[in-house]
Amino acid sequence: MKKGKRYLEASKLIEKNKAYEVNEAMNLVLQTGTAKFDETIELHMRLGVDPKHADQQVRGVVVLPNGTGKSVKVLVIAKGAKADEATAAGADYVGAEEIIAKIQNEGWVDFDVCVTTPDMMGLVGRIARILGPKGLMPNPKSGTVTMDVTKAIKEIKAGKVEYRLDKTAIIHVPVGKKSFGAEKLIENMNVVVEAIQKAKPAAAKGTYIKSVSIASTMGPGVKVNIK
Repeated sequence: MKKGKRYLEASKLIEKNKAYEVNEAMNLVLQTGTAKFDETIELHMRLGVDPKHADQQVRGVVVLPNGTGKSVKVLVIAKGAKADEATAAGADYVGAEEIIAKIQNEGWVDFDVCVTTPDMMGLVGRIARILGPKGLMPNPKSGTVTMDVTKAIKEIKAGKVEYRLDKTAIIHVPVGKKSFGAEKLIENMNVVVEAIQKAKPAAAKGTYIKSVSIASTMGPGVKVNIK
């Protein structure tokens, strides 16, 4: 993919193989993120694990102390009292069979996170083929299959993000918006790094964290030296 002039100019400010201290790295990312919109800052961590093995998977959730800077639309699939609870807790959409039918028949996915109660998982399974590829399928590991829908909604709205290993053993996590400034972004980033460090699988051998970099949506990546 051909890089634009702005990207190439920004790249000149970064030493390609140097791992910068966290503060310097974040300031470089903010300096080189020159898009006209409020860019998302992403953390990328390459881990020394084999994603093909179930006992070396790394996945979890973390609540960013300063939020994500993004307005998150939450769908809750629940019935009765739990549906009422979800509405009271601030869910954007709440429903049961009728919502599942809408997703199934119309391909409707105008939401960012789907939460459901365990008793509804049989019905939700019908739309797994639609939600799964989009990363929207509720999962107990990410706290989105739960009876405590109030807690789930509050955490998601407050800035809960999921991290999970991709096929190339890299984790990509948004840690906020450029407008947050370095201090808040570093606070968010540190919480994610700490969570991933703690999530090290017992089966992982050798160096666990191979490399860490941060980048803005349109900017070049900057390697970070993580102690």
